[in-house]
Amino acid sequence: MELTNAQRAAVLVHALPYIQRYAGKIVVIKYGGHAMLDDELKRAVMRDVALLSQVGVKVVLVHGGGPEISDMLKRVGKQSEFVRGLRVTDAETAEIVQMVLSGKINKSLVSHLGAIGGRAVGLCGMDGHMIEAETLDPELGFVGRITRIDPKPILDMLEMGYTPVISTVGCDNEGNIYNINADTAAARIASALGAESLISMTDTVGLLKDKDDPSSLIPVVRASEAPLLIRNGTISGGMIPKIECCIEAIRRGVRRVFIIDGRIPHSILIELLTDEGIGTMFVNGEESL
Repeated sequence: MELTNAQRAAVLVHALPYIQRYAGKIVVIKYGGHAMLDDELKRAVMRDVALLSQVGVKVVLVHGGGPEISDMLKRVGKQSEFVRGLRVTDAETAEIVQMVLSGKINKSLVSHLGAIGGRAVGLCGMDGHMIEAETLDPELGFVGRITRIDPKPILDMLEMGYTPVISTVGCDNEGNIYNINADTAAARIASALGAESLISMTDTVGLLKDKDDPSSLIPVVRASEAPLLIRNGTISGGMIPKIECCIEAIRRGVRRVFIIDGRIPHSILIELLTDEGIGTMFVNGEESL
């Protein structure tokens, strides 16, 4: 249904206070899930990022790329192996991870943003030793635990008016390449930047009271409530590490963290620029809502 001129104006007026809230602030978006695989959803995400940048929001896009890594490994005859949800990464796999994330996906996203008028620069966590890491677990090989984030390369790009697009590959002082979990990297990057908000795009509507009932969305969770929600099973399975990253970001100073459904077109704008939002917002105990 086509909007009338009055309806279009009402939408813009409604969004204005939210645009003013985020103008000049840093918002980190962790881009992953189905929204990376569906072309129409990808276009919607790129338009959301470009629009936010053009109204003065300092957007940082952090991306993963697990399915494409698995596809490339299959093409070169290597089987994907996972332990506790993390990809076992030998030296050859680490090079393939770097190639896919930094060479293929990262540059594709930069190109997509440029095609719609965005000003994006691709960064790899190895650039300027931006993401330094060490071995998380010898059983996993070159899967990294972040030891240090240097925000300066990102801040420099933001200062020059660019949207940094970051692939989550880390390094150490011996030149080793590390595969870094994108949720963890996004949380640590948001913290190091002093970001106003972190948005995590997932394939779920948010945190649910009943995982089988999409209408049971929990709109707001305080960081102090998360341990109980894990103990009582409200947060379970693959959501546990994602939520733990959200809480870690809050504890490190990020004001608000959102888990949103990336399968919904323009979910970023709906979350940031409307009263209702679309997912679950995590805040610290003192945050006024």
